[in-house]
Amino acid sequence: MTDIKKGLAGVTVDETAISKVNPDTNSLLYRGYPVQELAATQPFEAVAYLLWNGELPDADQLAALRRTERAHRGLADDVRTAIDLLPTSAHPMDEVRTAVSVICARETAGISNVMDAVGTPAENLERSIRLWAQLPAVVAYGQRRRRGEELIPPRDDLDYAANFLWMTFGEDADVVVVDAFTRSMILYAEHSFNASTFTARVIASTLSDLFSAVVGAIGALKGPLHGGANEAVLHVFTEIGSAENVGPWLDAALAEKRKIMGFGHRVYKRGDSRVPTMKAALDTLVEHYDRPDVAALYDALESQFVERKGIYPNLDYPSGPAYDLMGFDTLTFTPLFVAARVTGWTAHIREQQAANALIRPLSAYVGPDERHVEGYVPDAADVEAQERPEEAAG
Repeated sequence: MTDIKKGLAGVTVDETAISKVNPDTNSLLYRGYPVQELAATQPFEAVAYLLWNGELPDADQLAALRRTERAHRGLADDVRTAIDLLPTSAHPMDEVRTAVSVICARETAGISNVMDAVGTPAENLERSIRLWAQLPAVVAYGQRRRRGEELIPPRDDLDYAANFLWMTFGEDADVVVVDAFTRSMILYAEHSFNASTFTARVIASTLSDLFSAVVGAIGALKGPLHGGANEAVLHVFTEIGSAENVGPWLDAALAEKRKIMGFGHRVYKRGDSRVPTMKAALDTLVEHYDRPDVAALYDALESQFVERKGIYPNLDYPSGPAYDLMGFDTLTFTPLFVAARVTGWTAHIREQQAANALIRPLSAYVGPDERHVEGYVPDAADVEAQERPEEAAG
């Protein structure tokens, strides 16, 4: 009997040098560095460089990356036009996916041979940087237009995170907010063969271009069992209302066998190693905005859920309320995830291309046995095909 691994659980499908969870320390490692150390000491630009190149940048390398990123922050007219054609009621992830498709068409325009569109390693590093640079404008403009506000041009005197906040809100963010936002970007940047990253690698394995792989990854990330979970956490907080309501709400939710988003993880069995760093950032925001009610609700739900189910929070649990305090709309949370994770996605796409093998798993068929349409008479070609040895399907 075929041994089926639903969801590929426990299946190792390839090697990667980009990230892993160290089971001994329960730490997520980016190129060997614990992510909590990177979040405490590095700007997001340095972490992006690390994911793409394997080592942290020196001062000159970081300066060069920043110059390139800042030169490509603007929202191209045709990308903005494509976004404006979408209804403001569309989910922002559809907006981001569409924008990346337009960016893809612009980047690969004039390339008629699909093999040429795959790009060299150097070309795809440049494409990765340009796409990463443009996504804050896409996400920020999306939130602003849903609020009936105008596009805000980028500034080249701000780092990645501070400029992102500037384009979204039109004012200089406090240092506390920039720091918390930077940490969230670093924590969300990469996480091995998660669903969206694996989707990107599957697409890249067909020798499709980098942008198409990212578009597929965005589609995977939209799902509430993956990136959409941070939105769901805020919906839960809104539904509960206050810490005093946690007990009755949780009683009802568990009785109805509801899935409580923001808890549990396929990889972590002793709690998500990224949570303490993001929770510390959330605490700074709670103090900055004077919102002890948020901390009380957070702590009450966590303690009661862990006590009853023994399941610990994942990164989406503290990031949802943190983004809400910063002023982001709930629907913008998953696009923020895209802006961070595009660094990890593109690192994996380039790694897949460097030692490519088409990802094409098998399946165990459980449908009807072979049967035939009544009255059908096979012709000679059909008979010949049935007599040939079995060939692998594409």
